[in-house]
Amino acid sequence: MSAGGDRRPDWLRWAQRVQAIAQTGLTYASDPFDRERYEELREIAVSMAQGALGVPPEEVRVAFASGLGYPTPKVDVRAVVFRGEELLLVRERRSGRWTFPGGWADVGDTPSLAAERETLEESGYRVKAEKVLALLDKSRHDHPVSPEYTYKVLIGCRFEGGEPATSHEIDAVGFFAREARPDLDLAPDDDLSVLDGTDRIVLPVRLVVRESS
Repeated sequence: MSAGGDRRPDWLRWAQRVQAIAQTGLTYASDPFDRERYEELREIAVSMAQGALGVPPEEVRVAFASGLGYPTPKVDVRAVVFRGEELLLVRERRSGRWTFPGGWADVGDTPSLAAERETLEESGYRVKAEKVLALLDKSRHDHPVSPEYTYKVLIGCRFEGGEPATSHEIDAVGFFAREARPDLDLAPDDDLSVLDGTDRIVLPVRLVVRESS
């Protein structure tokens, strides 16, 4: 682990940094020889990430090195929804793991709208966003390795109704009491898996908030 609590493996930190330098150079450089060097740097970053992740270079290039303009972190918005004392979770088809409903924020969506829309699309339930619970740097927590540098926004939402429904991305939906909650797609102490009593949730950033009523 690097200084400052960064939990990314060294190869990922290096690949992401090289990719960011290459993308910044391609954004501002006009000299063709400079641009050629930045293109080469981008391919080096793709090769570093592809070799460690064990996926096709094309997949890494789309997710990791296809951006334009100045590179910035991606934003992952997740909804935290309680029905009574039970927490809403969805299971992703690709990983087979349980997680909070949500995903990448779309351009034009506020974080609140993203949380509400993603929850309806992934679970079939209608919710109303009420408060931001936490803004987390994914690299500082034990999440699975991914090419993107990501900020995760956790939004507390009020349950409003609906019926459970799966999708092409989600194959199971459920509300879980604390004692029956499955392992999330991250380390056990990350995000909202640690509860303190029945009316509060303790976040890893030491922020304590009330559940949505």
